[in-house]
Amino acid sequence: MKRIMIIEDEPALRDELSVLLQNAGYEPIAVTDYDNVSEQMKVADADLILLDINLPNVNGETLLQDFRKEHDTPVIMLTSRTTEIDEVLSMSYGADDYITKPYNPTILLLRISVVLKRSAKVGAVQKYHDVEVSTVKGSLIRNGSEQILTKNEMIIFQLLLDRQGEIVTRDALMTALWDNDEFVNDNALSVNISRLRGKLAELGLLDAIETRKKQGYVLK
Repeated sequence: MKRIMIIEDEPALRDELSVLLQNAGYEPIAVTDYDNVSEQMKVADADLILLDINLPNVNGETLLQDFRKEHDTPVIMLTSRTTEIDEVLSMSYGADDYITKPYNPTILLLRISVVLKRSAKVGAVQKYHDVEVSTVKGSLIRNGSEQILTKNEMIIFQLLLDRQGEIVTRDALMTALWDNDEFVNDNALSVNISRLRGKLAELGLLDAIETRKKQGYVLK
């Protein structure tokens, strides 16, 4: 059972998260004392941390920055802030994902699942045919040639790779990329798919991603 640490100072939301995670088969660890949060993060032995940005007497981004000096446990930032700069700062400090409140519980669970799967494979050597997939560097390497993927391209490719040979719907891809339907841009997904195809083609992998009309995509 995966242990997920909840660092959220709003009691109602904290309790809601605990119940949600427990019902989903996780073991929630809820922080209620905010005087020594940094130390609690370091000794919790959690598989993933849900970290609010606005906490009593401390900033979540500062906690994350300090935590990343010694630990690589996946961290998803939870915040009511919606400015792009907050997301950029969180990701630059080492956040694995960023989700805004109020969040859709189903979407949050999916994002947690994606981050856990991604982190579990960081130390492993992944292969797609004769391509080395580096989640650490966000790159694809074939015969000494390397293509760097953006964060969104890597999320798309990882999801397609996890279900290689199966149809992955556009809805599933957009859900993995964005917080909720309100922010989904169908054209943006098409652009990311097109760029990913181009990078695969640069490695000599033509037509690696097949479009299934009105269904989704298949990584061959």
